[in-house]
Amino acid sequence: MTKTALITGASRGLGAALAKALAPTHHIIAVGKTVGALEDLDDAIKAMGGSATLAPMDITVDEAMQQLCRGIFDRWGRLDLWLHPAIHAAPLAPAGHIGPKDLAKSMSVNIEATSRLITYVSPLLGADGKAVFFDDPRGGQQFFGAYGATKAAQMSLARSWQAETVKTGPKVQILEPAPMPTALRARFYPGEDRSPLAPPDTVAAQLLPDILG
Repeated sequence: MTKTALITGASRGLGAALAKALAPTHHIIAVGKTVGALEDLDDAIKAMGGSATLAPMDITVDEAMQQLCRGIFDRWGRLDLWLHPAIHAAPLAPAGHIGPKDLAKSMSVNIEATSRLITYVSPLLGADGKAVFFDDPRGGQQFFGAYGATKAAQMSLARSWQAETVKTGPKVQILEPAPMPTALRARFYPGEDRSPLAPPDTVAAQLLPDILG
């Protein structure tokens, strides 16, 4: 039976790189909001001899995520892997000047959508599947209030789920990728020298043994 990997946040950056890294061994279910980027990913996966199902959806839309997970169940009956690199990076701002809309979107994407996805994806993974989250500890750093707080809350959800499923499964794994020259990082460090940073494809290859282990 073909193994399946759901990647929420697969349009660009680490998510797209992980999709390509897993394509030789898994059918990729790629979720993202940017249709053109998903189509480019699909072309790259097909060129490698792999296959993908594109799901141009917003993870904050509850009905869309219900439809997605129901579709996965109807077609494959289960999932082997769920990778969740999706994240919203609010603009950097002093804690006293965080925009309400920026905070609300950060909470919607980073916390609320993650919580709902855990609820919907967990039955698909069953006892033998694996969920993988990606940490980026920024809590308490100056100007990272909205991102740092909501990313830390996302990881708190993941760690609770990890502790709760040690005996029952699915396995929940938390990895911390090396810094990459992604669009997200460029928002945080617009003037930095990006040449020392490892490309997402390199980082994905480094993470792959842990993900498949």
